[in-house]
Amino acid sequence: MRFLIQRVDRASVSVEKKIIGEIEKGLLVFVGVCDTDTFEIADKMISKLLNLRIFSDKDDKTNLDLKSVNGSLMIISQFTLYADCRKGNRPSFTKAGKPAFANEMYEYILKKCSKEIPHVAHGIFGEHMDVSLTNSGPFTIILDSNDICKN
Repeated sequence: MRFLIQRVDRASVSVEKKIIGEIEKGLLVFVGVCDTDTFEIADKMISKLLNLRIFSDKDDKTNLDLKSVNGSLMIISQFTLYADCRKGNRPSFTKAGKPAFANEMYEYILKKCSKEIPHVAHGIFGEHMDVSLTNSGPFTIILDSNDICKN
């Protein structure tokens, strides 16, 4: 599982030019799922995501997590996080989770995050989406379950 996390001042997601979700200060998270992912892996990734201290405190140090700043969350499915570009110039996506499984994991992540964060916006799995954001910092982090979930 991979999360590409961007600290944002605002973000929105549109489908067919209609805004279906938007947030103010918070985190925009692109989620990639592979077929070897599990609910246990998702739980560890969600915990790491929600506890990342990447917001500034009163001394301008990155010491605060999402809850501490009353931030919002936007979660977007993105299979292209599993692009394999090692051969040729056309990426391969064979490492990305099969759609039915990936959607199940995506919905699980949305449900778990919504229990912790009052405002969770999201895209629509499998749809072409336009995502707009104002990255604060810029501050972008990649979480990979291969790194986060090692024993």
